[in-house]
Amino acid sequence: MSFELIMLTLGLVLIIEGIGPLLFPNRWRAYLKEISNQNQQVLRYIGACLVFVGGILLIIFS
Repeated sequence: MSFELIMLTLGLVLIIEGIGPLLFPNRWRAYLKEISNQNQQVLRYIGACLVFVGGILLIIFS
């Protein structure tokens, strides 16, 4: 895996992450408030699921 590919991937992630606050700032703020009120275990579970799915996608497409 080249450094260029890693930087392209990071750039794509930043673009995707920025779409929400750019287009829907009020909804994004409400979403973040809702997330901050969640139980710590729920947040860990969500994070673990995201890492797992991301890892599977990396394995499939690499």
